[in-house]
Amino acid sequence: MYDIAIYLYLFGVAIASLFDKKVRTMWRGERAAFDKLRREVEPGASYVWFHAASLGEFEQGRPLIERLRKSHPEYKILLTFFSPSGYEVRKNYDGADIICYLPLDTRLNAIRFLRLVRPVKVFFIKYEFWYNYLHILKHRGVPVYSVSSVFRPDQIFFRWYAREYAKVLRCFTHFYVQNDISRDLLAKIGITEVTVTGDTRFDRVLSIREQAKDLPVVEAFRGDSKVFVAGSSWAPDEDIFIPFFNERKDWKLIIAPHVISEEHLQQITCKLKGRVARYSQATPDEARDADCLIIDCYGLLSSVYRYGDVAYVGGGFGVGIHNVLEAAVWNMPVVFGPNNERFIEAQGLKAAKGGFDISSYDDFNGIMTRLMTDSHALADAGKAAGDYVASCTGATEKILGDVKL
Repeated sequence: MYDIAIYLYLFGVAIASLFDKKVRTMWRGERAAFDKLRREVEPGASYVWFHAASLGEFEQGRPLIERLRKSHPEYKILLTFFSPSGYEVRKNYDGADIICYLPLDTRLNAIRFLRLVRPVKVFFIKYEFWYNYLHILKHRGVPVYSVSSVFRPDQIFFRWYAREYAKVLRCFTHFYVQNDISRDLLAKIGITEVTVTGDTRFDRVLSIREQAKDLPVVEAFRGDSKVFVAGSSWAPDEDIFIPFFNERKDWKLIIAPHVISEEHLQQITCKLKGRVARYSQATPDEARDADCLIIDCYGLLSSVYRYGDVAYVGGGFGVGIHNVLEAAVWNMPVVFGPNNERFIEAQGLKAAKGGFDISSYDDFNGIMTRLMTDSHALADAGKAAGDYVASCTGATEKILGDVKL
């Protein structure tokens, strides 16, 4: 049944690739993966294979990749992606020896792929459960680890009608899960090779903080003012915080939108009152005189957060919030929209009183008015956010300390 579904999906992808650029990029990348592996796999080398669906999962696996590369240089690293949003951004990442797409999970593809690579160990990040790859790896006796994985009662593995498919989980040598709920759910279906280690993203954001860039334009913009940083914002987010700061000129506003297109940048500018500067076009002197600074390029947000006093992380009025940890690691309160229930780190920040969710302008107004007028409340919430991140680090050490290399 699974193989039939995969071939139907493969047929659908082939058709969709005729009309959708992203799908076409993925389709071509998967087909080119075998040629790349034939050219680049070094005969006789020992490969450790890391697979991440997309960019977010890569960031979770990155601390493991870099720690393993440093402590065990005798191994080669293969990194695969499923999504173009991961591969196209990180295809030149220098922490891996080979980077390619993972061919779709047909039995023939899995056999060809594993014959070329012959990995000695495999790490699948978070939600990756490829039936054919996993069964063949188990048959060959290759240790396979699931890291930073999260399980919920509504997932297919825990439904009565999917007992046969759930056997794919028995192909893993060990699960390194984020929380006790995941461990308990796996135990209910007889899987006990499980350790609660937390999320490697906490280790990653500490590393990002240590590597943060100095941004003279942003520093000049900040000056001696308090600053609110809105990261990865969408239009519904902007419709809440922009009207608030249009009326409050005692703080400055930085907006780093999730979508950086001229159309979206113009929409943001039209909503703003006061002086607006764009990061890519402003000198430090020009930025100093602005009320709002728009970050109109990618790759800077994690460094921009360092200049903030309160952060807002977007996406919570859509499919889900973006990375709240990149902001919280700078010891400042984080505000986000209502769609955050599935995000463990957001729930943890809320419980620690370093994170606040909103559903409306009135919610935002209440929270921000308190943080802006009560310096003790601001300091306490910021400390709570930073302490929460610090308390959750160490997953990378736990995993690599347990895995026999």
